[in-house]
Amino acid sequence: MNKLQSYFRHSYEELMEKVSWPSWLQLQQSTMIVLVATLVITGLVWVMDLGGSTVFKFIYSLFK
Repeated sequence: MNKLQSYFRHSYEELMEKVSWPSWLQLQQSTMIVLVATLVITGLVWVMDLGGSTVFKFIYSLFK
């Protein structure tokens, strides 16, 4: 039981004293970077899906 208490005490101390939390501005900037990256990747996947679909439709039309 003593080890468990020690673990939680040290975890709490590390969280409150050693962790560096980002400022509000840094948090907003990081969020915007993630949102933009998500939109770009989503767009790329959509374009690849559309291209693949078009290619497969063309190939299927050759065998009708």
